[in-house]
Parts: sequence; structure tokens; C-alpha cells
Amino acid sequence: MAEYKAPLRDMRFLLNDVFDAPRQWASLPGLAETVDPETADAILEEAGKIASGVLAPLNQKGDEEGCHWNDGEVTTPEGFREAYNTFAEGGWVGLGGDPEFGGMGMPKSLVAQVEEMMQGANMAFGLCPMLTAGACLALHAHGSQELKEQYLPKMYDGSWSGAMDLTEPHAGTDLGIIRSKAEPADDGSYRITGTKIFITWGEHDMAENIIHLVLAKLPDAPPGPKGISLFLVPKFIPNDDGSSGERNAFSCGSLEKKMGIKGSATCVMNFDGAKGWLVGEPHKGLMAMFTMMNYERLGVGIQGLGIAEASYQNALAYAQERLQSRSPTGAQEKDKVADPILVHPDVRRMLLKMKAYNEGGRAFITYVAQWLDQAKFSDDAALREKADAMVALLTPVAKAYLTDRGLDSCVIGQQVFGGHGYIREWGQEQFVRDARIAQIYEGTNGIQAMDLMGRKVVANNGKFFEFFASEVADFITENQNDGALEPYIQPLAAAIERLSDVTEHVIKASAEDPTQVGAAAVDYLDLFGLTAEAYMWARMVKAAAPQAESDTSGFYTGKLKTAKFFYDRLLPQSVSLAEGIRAGGQSMMAHTAEEF
Repeated sequence: MAEYKAPLRDMRFLLNDVFDAPRQWASLPGLAETVDPETADAILEEAGKIASGVLAPLNQKGDEEGCHWNDGEVTTPEGFREAYNTFAEGGWVGLGGDPEFGGMGMPKSLVAQVEEMMQGANMAFGLCPMLTAGACLALHAHGSQELKEQYLPKMYDGSWSGAMDLTEPHAGTDLGIIRSKAEPADDGSYRITGTKIFITWGEHDMAENIIHLVLAKLPDAPPGPKGISLFLVPKFIPNDDGSSGERNAFSCGSLEKKMGIKGSATCVMNFDGAKGWLVGEPHKGLMAMFTMMNYERLGVGIQGLGIAEASYQNALAYAQERLQSRSPTGAQEKDKVADPILVHPDVRRMLLKMKAYNEGGRAFITYVAQWLDQAKFSDDAALREKADAMVALLTPVAKAYLTDRGLDSCVIGQQVFGGHGYIREWGQEQFVRDARIAQIYEGTNGIQAMDLMGRKVVANNGKFFEFFASEVADFITENQNDGALEPYIQPLAAAIERLSDVTEHVIKASAEDPTQVGAAAVDYLDLFGLTAEAYMWARMVKAAAPQAESDTSGFYTGKLKTAKFFYDRLLPQSVSLAEGIRAGGQSMMAHTAEEF
């Protein structure tokens, strides 16, 4: 299996050339004194070393060994605990955390690059700090000052990790029907009782303490989702001096036996009157938890990108070395028995498809992250409001589109290997198994599509969508005379017009038939993602073209050629997606139950 190498050059190209991130950082209060280009570059360089040198070598080993459960205690695969200590000691868990509580305060546009390296190197391991960072975000946004002071410093420094406990055996997407209960205690705390399933890193031996954010219902809770509250429930109840005290009344009942990410612990958690503290207001827990879940959804999109990049690197290395047959234009390596399979058009089709989606996806993640930075740090109220709307619109696209393409890239990478892709030693079959979960957890991709189509588009009559469409239209107008962009402006204009047309179509159709939203949702999200990546590729062409003429490395010329491949071979899918959406949902809804 090829060694994972962090795509640092592409990350620097995006931050510095495409999105001019240093200028944005310098303009935002709270960031100007925190990060500069030199600091950012040093962070990327060091993160790349940890990803390739510490985390990646444990990926296949962790998959083969898995976690071990023994009487409620979970032991991680060999090397994971030491890797976690290295990761935590470097301050990486609190990279984006609030400096008031010990975090480093870095912008999301930089943190996202580090997260991609971590997930690409070892997705199972990467879930642990990812969940901790999400838990910190929810606690920071909704917790009391006392809870923040007590828990955030330990979570940011990695000595305590975080987990979120939503799902129950009978309640997945429909959290309104959860049964976990929270009884008020005399000391102001609560006693939590219930069972939660699918709890990632709910129990392990890497951190001193594990802080669970648990959804449960108070005795006076109204029915449905409006009756859910959020509670902080630590594995060990902290002592007054901040050290971990007595064991709380909950345990890991078992570990799930699952298809992939076997190096991570997926737990059944049993709460038996466990002591917890309310986070936020009573009955407003779902809103508080969504602060964490929205972060995790973007993080899962980054997972899809990270593992797709690992798959591409693995497949490319194989294609450069594997000798099979001769090029259709004649022997290329005449001193060898055959040519490397990289010469064959179909192998190039597969590799370029992966490369185009990956680089477009990396740009899209950086773009979304910049909106997150605006929403968090800007002192312009109108800009923050727009940024919040853009983040709401783009987050389900990032989660679902990038994880769908992530699995595609892993399967394509496996295909490049042929029979060897099915064999364990090459590592490719693990990528396929690991990537699959990203389409399912943190809200299945079908749910993400419904969220985009229903809540983020139809519910506000396309208001959020217009922010995005107007930005793309402005880019087209501003660059219509740019010679390097000439081959891309018209196709991009056609793509955004196509997306705008079907947006208006579904809004109108859903007013008469509510099934139209669900019928259109998945195709609409794919169309949105494809169009967004076309916009990203146009922006990358604009940044790369001036440097391509003097390029001797192949980076900028390769970037322009990949853009052409995306526009020629992948963007045309938008036509069929739009036609499917316009066809409506009648053929979906016409069958009776007996006719299936």
C-alpha cells in the first residue's frame, strides 16, 4: 500500500492563491493577531508529518486488530494510545478552540485542512478528536460559564475526550421518540437513565475522562422533539481540583461488530441513574445538539474527502508501477515486458475522475470553512447573517455530496487495482469499507438532501439559494473577458441557470404536492454539489492560469488540465440530474404497497 502523503501543496494553493485566506484572516477581529501566513504554513507542515508519520502507519493495523471489550472496559488497538498522546500533546485537539479556555483559536479554513489530513491518514482514529471538538463547540455555545471553565480546558488539551449520545435502539433519525429520562436531583444535577447505541468512541483507554453529551427527556417534557434536553455526563465526576473523581453510573454494554472503521469503538452505552448537568435550556436540547451535529456534518464531509484522497494516492501509485499490456499508441516502455497501466485511457478516466472530485471537494470545503469564519469572527452583523445562511445551505451539500463522491473514489480506486483491490494487503478494500459509514452517520445522505431541499431551499422560498446563485453570477460577469476562463464561463453559466431553474420548479411544484420535495431531494443535492464544484474549478483556473506558463513542476498545468476534464466529462451529468428532477415524483409515488 502506498504511504499517505498530505496534499500540502494543493492546500497552500487554495488558501493563498484561490481564496486569499491570509487577507481574510487579517480582516477579521479575533484572527488578525492569532494567525498569519507563516503560522499557518508551520501548522500545515507539522500536521502533515503527524498524519503521514504517526497516524497513517496505524490505519491498517487498527482495522485488523480492532478495539477490545472486556466487562465494560474498552482497549484500543496497539499504538493508538501513544498516537493519541502525541496528538493531544501537540495541541491539535484544541486547534480551533476558544483561547479563553486554552484553545488555539485558529480559523476553520485552516483547521479544515488539518482535519482532512487526519481523516485521510486514519479515519477511525480521527473520529475521536473530531467528536471532542464538536462537543466543545456545543458546550461553548450553550453551556454555563461554570461548565465551560470546568470542562473545556481539559477537552481542548485532549486529556478528556468527548462523545455525543443521540441514537437509541428504536429512535434514529426521529429523535422525538427517545426514551432516555433525566430526573432532577437536589443538588441541581440530574440522574440520567436509558440506553444509547452507535456511540462512537463512547468508551476507550486513550483519554483520562470521556465527556458525554446525552439527549434525554425531563419528567415534564412535552412530546416530540420539543421535549428533548441536553446533558453533560462525564465518565468520571471531576473533583474540586479538576482531577477525575468517582466513576459515574454508566458503562459500555458492548461494541458493535461493523463493516468498517474497526479501529474505533462504536459502543452501546447504558446509563443507570448517571449524574449529569443540563446544557442550555430545558427542552431546547435538540437545538444545542445541532450545534455539534452541524460541525460534525462538515467534519464527515471532510472524512469523505480525506479517504478519497488516500484512495487516489494508493491507486495512482499502483497505476504507475503495475505493468500490463501495451499502450494503444504503441509501446511506451520498450525495455519492459509491458507498459504501466497508467497509459490506458480507461485507467486515466478512473484516476482523473478521482482527482477532479477530490481537488474540487477540497476547494469546496475551504469555501464553506471561510463562510464559517465570517459567521464566527466578523463584526459586520449583515455579513454574519449572510454567512450563517450560506453555512446552513452548504453544510448538507458538503456532508452528503463529498461522502457520496468519497465512496465513489474508493470503489474506483479499488477498480484500478483489479483483483488486487479485493485483497486485504493492498489496503484498498479497507478504504471501501471505511468510507461507507460516512454516508450514513450524522444524518444519512437522504436526510441531508431533504434538509437541503425542504428546510434550506423550499421553506425560505429560495432566499438562501439566491445568495449562492448571485455570487456565481457575479463571478461570471466579472471574468467573462478573462481569456483563460473563456472555455469555462459559458458552461458554468449554463450550470447555475440549470440549478436555478429546477430550484424554482421544485418550490412551485411542492406548493401543490408535498411529495415533490422528497422526490427531488437527492438528485437536487447532487446537482447542487456538481454545480458548486464547477464554480470551485473556475476559481482554481483563474488562480492557476497566470502561473501555468512558467510551471516546470506540472502542478499548475495539471490543475488546468484537470479542470478541463471536470467540465468535459463530469459537469454534463448536471443535464440528466435536472431532467430527473423536472420529471417529478409521480412515478415514485404511483405504486401501491403490494406492487413493490
